[in-house]
Amino acid sequence: MAFELPDLPYAHDALASKGMSKETLEYHHDFHHKAYVDNGNKLIAGTEWDGKSLEEIITGTYDAGSVAQNGIFNNISQLWNHNQFWEMMGPGDAGMPGELESALTESFGSVDKFKEQFSAAGAGQFGSGWAWLVKNADGSLAVTKTENGVNPLCFGQTALLGCDVWEHSYYIDFRNKRPAYLTNFLDNLVNWENVASRL
Repeated sequence: MAFELPDLPYAHDALASKGMSKETLEYHHDFHHKAYVDNGNKLIAGTEWDGKSLEEIITGTYDAGSVAQNGIFNNISQLWNHNQFWEMMGPGDAGMPGELESALTESFGSVDKFKEQFSAAGAGQFGSGWAWLVKNADGSLAVTKTENGVNPLCFGQTALLGCDVWEHSYYIDFRNKRPAYLTNFLDNLVNWENVASRL
């Protein structure tokens, strides 16, 4: 069964006042995300991966020893990444749940120190990729970064928060100022209740 492009969980203009414009969401979701869905479906059609879950395809096609991943992995992984990304943001103003704040403070020293590490990971990712807050198999939390479409599933980690640092995610609103985009993401866009639900 073919994968489908999920609807955004909010209107295209719902994040505009928080620094992510309607135009960005139209391009990012309606064109970039859709392309991963369409290309992924074409690439898996008639293969052993046809009918498998996104997670099975990602972990089954990731090649840790390869400099460049194959087309199936790249498209399916980016499809999954973006499915998570939209859910990890929101237009609401709910604060950070106490259990998440405690976990971040215990792991990083404070919420502000977590944000510093996360922003540094995203800003320091050379070229396209993602910054992540992950939960390791032992339950510990960590900040990581991955190139291109690689994600925490590849390493047996749970993705709690991910930020897309491909240029298409921020160039319309922030031009080449990736650090400003990351700061705005953490301060204004993250749906912390969604992050907490992943703990």
